[in-house]
Amino acid sequence: MSIFFGAGQKSGSVHSSISMASWDLAVTVEDLGSDAPAVTLSVASDLHVGGVILKLVEKTQIKRDWSDHAIWWEQKQQWLLRTAWTLEKYGIHADARLLFMPQHKPLKLGLPNGKTLRLKACFSRPVFQTVMGICKILDIRHPEELSLLRPIEEKKKKKDKDSAEEIYDLTEVPLSSASRPLLYDGMPAHFADSPEMEAVYKMLSVTQPPPAPEVIAKQYRPASVVDKAHINGRWLDSSRCLMQQGIQENDRVWLRFKYFSFYDMDPKYDVVRLTQLYEQARWAILLEDIDCTEEEMMLFGALQYHISKVSQSEPQMVSSNAAMDDLDSALQSLEVKLEGESSSASDMLVGHIGLDNMRNMISYFRPKRLTLKGYKQYWFKFQDTSISYFKSKEESIGEPIQQINLKGCEVAPDVNVTAQKFLIRLLIPAPEGMNEVYLRCENLTPRILDAYQNVAQLSLTDAVMRFLQIWQALPDFGLSYVVVRFKGSRKDEVLGIAPNRLIRIDLAVGDVVKTWRYNNMKQWNVNWDIRQMAIEFEGNINIAFGCVTADCKIVHEFIGGYIFMSTRSRAKSDTLNEELFHKLTGGHEAL
Repeated sequence: MSIFFGAGQKSGSVHSSISMASWDLAVTVEDLGSDAPAVTLSVASDLHVGGVILKLVEKTQIKRDWSDHAIWWEQKQQWLLRTAWTLEKYGIHADARLLFMPQHKPLKLGLPNGKTLRLKACFSRPVFQTVMGICKILDIRHPEELSLLRPIEEKKKKKDKDSAEEIYDLTEVPLSSASRPLLYDGMPAHFADSPEMEAVYKMLSVTQPPPAPEVIAKQYRPASVVDKAHINGRWLDSSRCLMQQGIQENDRVWLRFKYFSFYDMDPKYDVVRLTQLYEQARWAILLEDIDCTEEEMMLFGALQYHISKVSQSEPQMVSSNAAMDDLDSALQSLEVKLEGESSSASDMLVGHIGLDNMRNMISYFRPKRLTLKGYKQYWFKFQDTSISYFKSKEESIGEPIQQINLKGCEVAPDVNVTAQKFLIRLLIPAPEGMNEVYLRCENLTPRILDAYQNVAQLSLTDAVMRFLQIWQALPDFGLSYVVVRFKGSRKDEVLGIAPNRLIRIDLAVGDVVKTWRYNNMKQWNVNWDIRQMAIEFEGNINIAFGCVTADCKIVHEFIGGYIFMSTRSRAKSDTLNEELFHKLTGGHEAL
């Protein structure tokens, strides 16, 4: 026993003498500038990271608050956040490339409403915590429902080079440790600091006007379920930090609702949350990301128009007796003149009612002198800033009889609800002057008007809630698609991930092959070596698949995330069980 003890002492003394040897460690300090040389420190392996930071601060001689700074290890793509750990415990040697910099850095954030914010986000903690911090600044409750994803690359046009994007700046908002920011006049106190900050809050909390058709036309539209699946491959990993995923200072990411399981939605406390969710739902419908019937489209269009109209004024109830008066005045106000950047005719025809790419039978009449000819029916296509018409629906796949460019034309509605008169007069520029054309809607316009009359009395909040309820009732609501290859299969298929189930879809014909519900799931796990996911359901049902359009970690996180959402209860709604979220989504443990 005594020999063993002595040997241990000897070994310990040798180790101690080695660890006490000094060596040089170079650390780049970001605050000194990109051209400044690295700061060289004389350290020993038993020096803890906190001691390294203390030496750095003393040597730079810069007087400032260093509390947000930490060391980033470039080769290992790792933050040294455990300041009590020694260099030896981390495995750091003289060849380590270390960078001392702030943990919170500016980030460009694309919002669901299409606007862009610039704010300070945490680059050192898991993305789950980063989103919590962002949502705290924006006053969005239940941040676990949202996440960040890489934006779709937009093709830059030459003429767009000079058009500077408006970016709302929140980088001066102080970082707070409070669970929810202090409120002032119904909004977080930091938004009450200046008129500029109040304008940012208005942008966040008030619905945007209906986008012009040319704006809609510029947006990326997934042409197939495979395109939608590729978008889901862009979600960031919630358990790793921004730096570990290649996101740098001032990079752009999107903030979106990822999990379509909305908990404890209260208009009193969720103004920004409701507004941004409405915007995400509206864009999903405008860009045909989710299928809906023509009747549903009419109702969405009427609600969008009403929400836009009411949000521009005081959000108050419109009496049912005044509904028709409001309708007439609203339609009369749609008279527009197209010149340059002003509203387009399509804005009146499709933008306000959300009927982009609408097709229908409409009567067409072009007044001529000494003619007794009346209206003729044609199959019309409304698309972008033009109208095309054909003899019939069947001939609409070919060349149109005529295509009318709406740019520069004058549009005026001629509506008399009592007389069932629904006309649109177009004055179209021509070399000889203005050509006059009348469009008479036989069934389209009354249906839109009927839909509008049914919602015209709703308050702003009720209208937004109604819009979201109809959206959530759509058959394809909440489906996130991933292309997968099931074990034993020779072809790619689609996995639809919904809030309460998984759906196997035939990629060729789009039919649902099989549905599995989460409440029948016993366990799931990932074989990280072959990147294959295995799930076991009750009844001795086992499935396994590899992911084609996304990393299997994204699918794992979707499933675990939805199971986490189902564990929330009103009794503990104020406390977010972050540990459980990471346990269910982290990818290393089965349920």
